[in-house]
Amino acid sequence: MTLGQEFHAFNVLLNEETKSILRTAELLLEVNLGATAIGTRLNTPDGYQQLAVQKLAEVSNLPVVPAEDLIEATSDCGAYVMVHSSLKRLAVKLSKICNDLRLLSSGPRAGLNEINLPELQAGSSIMPAKVNPVVPEVVNQVCFKVIGNDTTVTMASEAGQLQLNVMEPVIGQAMFESIHILTNACYNLLEKCVNGITANKAVCEGYVYNSIGIVTYLNPFIGHHNGDIVGKICAETGKSVREVVLERGLLTAAELDDIFSAQNLMHPAYKAKRYTDESEQ
Repeated sequence: MTLGQEFHAFNVLLNEETKSILRTAELLLEVNLGATAIGTRLNTPDGYQQLAVQKLAEVSNLPVVPAEDLIEATSDCGAYVMVHSSLKRLAVKLSKICNDLRLLSSGPRAGLNEINLPELQAGSSIMPAKVNPVVPEVVNQVCFKVIGNDTTVTMASEAGQLQLNVMEPVIGQAMFESIHILTNACYNLLEKCVNGITANKAVCEGYVYNSIGIVTYLNPFIGHHNGDIVGKICAETGKSVREVVLERGLLTAAELDDIFSAQNLMHPAYKAKRYTDESEQ
């Protein structure tokens, strides 16, 4: 897998949640305005509730519509639960991405060190080459807060009694806070971190070509039995898979160059002869 493929997967994750938020937000367009106390429209003239919703649409410039059942709409806060659940899902995935950025940038010696994050503050005095992943860490904490707010929205929605829910103020506070801090977190992650990420090409290549696991990639050409032997020799001697395969005469240097080319690793189209009979080895 390339870094490009990894970051493309991040993009797909976030696009999924963007669509989810936009889809669930449409639930908020259904309103009970003009339904009076508990949704019975008591003491209102004919057409009052419909006119109230029409005026709200004009003032807000939003396509709001009357709720199908006004009593249900007055007593139930399920739409808020659905919308904030989408915000929580975004927070969960965004936090996971930040975990990955922190791990991928860890090092330079005692971590993966596959990518470099922008250096926004001085590193530790005892680890001068270390770059603290401060932006991903901040975004992690924002996500934790949003996940906590989701519990607040859930419990406040559950706390309604009969035809009213007096807990809507805290629902509104939690939702507005989550939207605000998530928006800021996304912008800061993009501008102060993601836009400045660079790849450590030599480190990434070293992980690929010095990995014992890459012998699995050769099984179609050297057979599973030989692959197992090569892997054990590599583990015992510290040699690379390429070195051991060449020493044992299992493939030529040209065949290995073709199989291990970046293009083939991403989109396999080998020219090497396939292994067919392990018993002949």
